Amino acid sequence: RMQSSYIQAIELNPSNAIYYGNHSLAYLCTKCYGYMLGDAMWATELDKKYIEGYYHPVSSNMVLGKFWAALRDYETVVKVKPYNKNAKMKYQECNKIVKQKAFKRAITGNEHKRSVVESLDIESMTIEDEYSGPKLEDGKVTITFMKELMQWYKDLKKLHWKCTYQILVQVKEVFSKLSTLVETTLKETQKITACGDTHSQFYDLLNIFELNGLPAETNSYIFNGYFVDRGSFSVEVILTLFGFKLLYPDRFRLLQGNRKTDNMNQIYGFDGEVKAKYTAQLYNEDGVTLCNIWKTEQNQQPPDSGPMCNLLCHRMGAQSASGVVSCQFGPDITKAFLENHLDYIICSHEVKTEGYKMSHRGRCVTIFSAPNYWDQMGNKASNNHVQVPHPNVKLMAYANTLLQLGMM
Repeated sequence: RMQSSYIQAIELNPSNAIYYGNHSLAYLCTKCYGYMLGDAMWATELDKKYIEGYYHPVSSNMVLGKFWAALRDYETVVKVKPYNKNAKMKYQECNKIVKQKAFKRAITGNEHKRSVVESLDIESMTIEDEYSGPKLEDGKVTITFMKELMQWYKDLKKLHWKCTYQILVQVKEVFSKLSTLVETTLKETQKITACGDTHSQFYDLLNIFELNGLPAETNSYIFNGYFVDRGSFSVEVILTLFGFKLLYPDRFRLLQGNRKTDNMNQIYGFDGEVKAKYTAQLYNEDGVTLCNIWKTEQNQQPPDSGPMCNLLCHRMGAQSASGVVSCQFGPDITKAFLENHLDYIICSHEVKTEGYKMSHRGRCVTIFSAPNYWDQMGNKASNNHVQVPHPNVKLMAYANTLLQLGMM
């Protein structure tokens, strides 16, 4: 609604830089960084002295963890407004971050990064007698454990750190053996539920399971990345998802989102939450055509460009790529990609007022599964059922003719 109002204002007065600036900020709130940058550029073209128009690209790069690009933007702001104390202060803060990261990279760049898993001795870890929460059975996740875990989390309690380590080590082993492109086969009449962003909203995750049934061999799920950050229950969400992944590895799919990067986790809170609820050591647990996707190395920090970046940070629309936030694609690109013997695309990572949006003649569906995002957006949430159609065979086709007549 806010974006629609700004669009109307721009149509009435297309030469007002403030309208473009405000519309840019609305895109920032909904994480449409590519569109945000476009409006910010228009604002500064219309009014070179409109300082907010220079700030918005900075905000985009900061939230994406692109501190070097943000520093360049701040330099522009300082040049335009050399006496702006706030601009100078933020420039200095960003410059400090860039120097810290450069120093850290310099002292660690030539060292072999040893996995935390290699230094763990889980068997020697003990669970105190006073701990009354869920425990793995013989070191394995069971459906009983998962039900107890969800109730335990629902009561705002913490899973024992030994159990947490057990889950992380086991799920790391599972993920390391997966290819970048995974396939799921369903039997006739079976369904699979596709979910979008959950963003640490644990109680809404429970509601998804309440509405669609718990994961099972006959009840498959796909989660489209973006599991953590933004809220305060990232630990509960990710360990619940990891638990079900271990329980049903071929029926419970967790697709990678851009929240895997260290920068994103530090900015949006996952880093701090894990360290507050457990330890820094636990946080440090390691972590086109279909053929192109299959060949993409998934066990890496997502880069700032290239196929992996494009897959994780798409932007809907028919505009050409801005070169700042991955690529944007239109219905022609969707149509060409679906010629890989695909029916349609399900993507996430964009807040939608109704919880979903059908684009590109219904062949590209965006779903968002975190209702009332940030406890203030007022958006609905959705998930998508993909079901194998029932064969076109008449009911009771081979029954006695008299019985068939009696059913009509």
